[in-house]
Amino acid sequence: MSTSPAPSAPVPPAILVTGRLRLRRLVPEDAAFLVELLNDPAFLANIGDRGVRTPADAVAYVEKGPGASYARHGFGLYRVELAATGTPIGLCGLVKRDTLPDVDVGFAFLPAFRSQGYALEAARAVLDEAHDRVGLARLVAIVKPGNVASARLLLKLGMRLEGRIRLPHDPDELELYAIEFHAPEAPGR
Repeated sequence: MSTSPAPSAPVPPAILVTGRLRLRRLVPEDAAFLVELLNDPAFLANIGDRGVRTPADAVAYVEKGPGASYARHGFGLYRVELAATGTPIGLCGLVKRDTLPDVDVGFAFLPAFRSQGYALEAARAVLDEAHDRVGLARLVAIVKPGNVASARLLLKLGMRLEGRIRLPHDPDELELYAIEFHAPEAPGR
């Protein structure tokens, strides 16, 4: 008697699609990818240690972080994958932190997929989502001083540096970037 492998969970549909990328909700099956990304030295240095070392840690991270955000807010961090192959390359999405009055945009990419325009492409789609679907009037981003690549990307998105802030329970000072979305003019004006 032969046994066939257990069927894998269905892949969630794409939330956002760009020319080269698909962004979709994270699921427990993304655990191996998340362990790799969340332990990348650049992620640890610029974003912080999320304590994800094993696939089980990654599943808990999805459930308590992005999964809880999807349920509560209707948005969160999304898996960014190459549209042509489905290869996971990073995270990008909206985050509502208890420590910030505004929603912020977050992103992180695996080393092999940096400096190729993927982060900018994904973040532009997320900014459109923030304005068009979520209806935000303002969006922010926080960056560690010295993270020049992320700061440069935020400026390309039209965000501006507002100053420095310190979040509760975080000893590091962060740069705060923001963008204001304007309501479209009514037709005939």
